[in-house]
Amino acid sequence: MKYTKAYRMKWDEKANSIVQKLSLKEKVSLMGGTMTFQEEMDNMVTDPSKHYNYKPYLAGGLAAYDVPPMLFCDGPRGLVCGNGETTSFPVSMLRGASFDNELEVKIGQAIGKEIRAYGGNYFGGVCINLPYNPGWGRSQETYGEESFHLGAMGSALVKGIQEEDVIACIKHYAFNQMENARFEVSVECDKRTEREVYLSHFKTCIDAGAGSVMSSYNRYQGTYCGHHDYLLNEVLKDEWGFDGFVISDFYWGIKDTVEAANGGQNIEMAHTSFFGDQLIKAVKEGLVSESKIDDAAHRIIRTLMAFNGEEHTENRAVLACDEHVALALESARKGITLLKNEGSVLPLDAETTKNILVVGELAKADITGDQGSSWVRPPYLVTVLEGISKVNELTRVTFDDGKDIEKTKQLAADNDAVVFVVGYNHDDEGEYVPFDDAEGHSGSMGGDRRESLGLHDKDIELIKTVGPINEQSIVVLIGGNTIMMTEWEADVSGIIMAYYPGMEGGRAIAEILYGKVNPSGKLPYVIPYKETDLPQVDWHATVQHYDYYHGYAKLEKEGVKPLRPYGFGLSYTTFDITDAKFNVEDGDLKASCTVKNTGSLGGTEVVQLYVGFGESAIDRPVKLLRGFTRVELNPGETATAVITCPIESLSYYNEEMNQMMVESMTYEAYIGSSSDNSDLIKGSFVL
Repeated sequence: MKYTKAYRMKWDEKANSIVQKLSLKEKVSLMGGTMTFQEEMDNMVTDPSKHYNYKPYLAGGLAAYDVPPMLFCDGPRGLVCGNGETTSFPVSMLRGASFDNELEVKIGQAIGKEIRAYGGNYFGGVCINLPYNPGWGRSQETYGEESFHLGAMGSALVKGIQEEDVIACIKHYAFNQMENARFEVSVECDKRTEREVYLSHFKTCIDAGAGSVMSSYNRYQGTYCGHHDYLLNEVLKDEWGFDGFVISDFYWGIKDTVEAANGGQNIEMAHTSFFGDQLIKAVKEGLVSESKIDDAAHRIIRTLMAFNGEEHTENRAVLACDEHVALALESARKGITLLKNEGSVLPLDAETTKNILVVGELAKADITGDQGSSWVRPPYLVTVLEGISKVNELTRVTFDDGKDIEKTKQLAADNDAVVFVVGYNHDDEGEYVPFDDAEGHSGSMGGDRRESLGLHDKDIELIKTVGPINEQSIVVLIGGNTIMMTEWEADVSGIIMAYYPGMEGGRAIAEILYGKVNPSGKLPYVIPYKETDLPQVDWHATVQHYDYYHGYAKLEKEGVKPLRPYGFGLSYTTFDITDAKFNVEDGDLKASCTVKNTGSLGGTEVVQLYVGFGESAIDRPVKLLRGFTRVELNPGETATAVITCPIESLSYYNEEMNQMMVESMTYEAYIGSSSDNSDLIKGSFVL
């Protein structure tokens, strides 16, 4: 299989023979993008269709030796290239909420097919950065707050992408959890935090066979990650045995020719500024060893040739084809998360709920996510307003923007149900993009959340004022990560977290509102009562320290109860989990339980395995997620859920011995439906 290191190593001898024949200039030509920065800027100004990555970005290639160029296509929610042609999947955070790594493989395959249809061979969209604080603007591009979960979902995407002969790039390596300060901030943490919390999921994806890694803009311990000898050479290549190649984050990911080349950088993207002639000069002056260039060339050639073993036609018929759009809809259905359902207000009864008021501008907006480097342009999108109208054609839908609260109050009283669609858009959170408008005014979109993790004040006022008027008031939240709910939760009966649900998101939301789909998403992060329960971040800092604890592990360690625990999500049916068993077999923890659907509707439960470290000789979390599986059941049906956890995933980093180690002791084991102890069955096992 193309996604394995063993397959790529078959090309090792061929790559070595080519490198030996190349001149220094030819080798260095492999190490940089070919488009100039000015050319790209000119394209965007003169032709709006020539947006960022409208076609694959080219780097290297040696036609005389049958070495193809790298043809970069961005992501992670689909193929960025083109204009109105490609499938816009839900953002990674929603896909993380599905806890469905098998579906993530299929999404990877679909994206890979669309990349090949567009002539590309490289996907720069496996984003697995861990949000230290959910205010990070690009949180939507990753899968959640949990390292183990990130590794599992990221590895699934890597597998799917590379099965289509497309190189999967994991990014941004490493410590990229701040947007506004990403070019300047230096992240600091201790060695255990580095290895257990921020690098472990990268290693998981490397072990799964990822062919490439993108370094990040920020600094780590004072050194730019694009120049970082420790991260790129010592850890990634030497310790982990990574055999692929490293590319820089675009345009500003390299600051110095010699430091970058010696530090382990292999390709400068998307244009050549510090490599090229400057790198040739540095080698001739003895500042960079030619062996460094040989290693980079070898890695690039070996990887590109391994993924070029079959003929690929640019079959544009696969772009946003029925199969891929159906996957996008399936993903939205599985990830959207029901957070409150007081009095079983949901699902709405189609027979008795004839008149629905839909409130909020986001109901009519593009809610596919950020409009930075991950911006996918689908052929169409279904808004929430359109979805509600299409899913139940008997319903009379009234839209109100919510700007005149007195008017909205009257409409709420006159309708059978009220659906508020509130939250964020690409201006509120996402990749930070400064701009100058036609009138010469400067501004920006995206970036880290500017004020708080809560809703905008106008939305809070709207919900608190209008929500109590109608007993069937439901809030649909749009956003990339934790949205605080404490201030207004009591004023409505139902709450749905929809994240950024993709091109078919409006349909999926409506299907869940009407019960045509039973929700099964689970929160891939914790929702606290107070923002101060989470680690605090200065989003404009030049130095930011990361503690060992964050998210649900921090709250549990400190004995702080969350508003909603990690892994929480309601269903329209009920499940009973019994007969938990925990055994160590063949180097793995094998956990199992019996799951029964005790309700009247078919549904899916996400069974989660947690491991506790109460007897540890060192400071460790109370418990951590170490496995999950989805179990789909009809009413009254019973099934056995089995989860396998590799023992090595229970290890900690021993700073004195400079290695990961597994303690010999009795471990607690938990299996159930969320991280809250009341939702778990507790057991133990011995190592």
